[in-house]
Amino acid sequence: MPHLNNLDDLVDIDREVIGNDSRREYIKKAIEEERCIVVKKENSIVGFLIFDTHFFDCSFISLIIVKQTERRKGYATSLIEHFVYISPTKKIFSSTNQSNKRMQEVFKANGFTQSGYIENLDEGDPELIYFKST
Repeated sequence: MPHLNNLDDLVDIDREVIGNDSRREYIKKAIEEERCIVVKKENSIVGFLIFDTHFFDCSFISLIIVKQTERRKGYATSLIEHFVYISPTKKIFSSTNQSNKRMQEVFKANGFTQSGYIENLDEGDPELIYFKST
């Protein structure tokens, strides 16, 4: 689990991916509430996962971010596997946009199945819901 002194590192990774630091408070709150997991390469954080348990009393992975230079190296899988191991609930959900083919591949490779979709979150790009039972 990261500490608040890791906040800037996590926000830097997020900014690299989305182009701004709009999720700084969201990431900070997840660290404070111990709902954030990091993955490191040689003592440097290369990615993180944020979860909660407010999705119908089930675990929901709300964010998985890996540095762009470190993608396709198994870090997202490592984060997911660790979360599945420590999950406080038997049912785990997550989601990604229909346009995010790479993340869909990651979910499928990690034993998640598609469990529906939500329209109208991002115009013209439905959110696909994924599910796994532990």
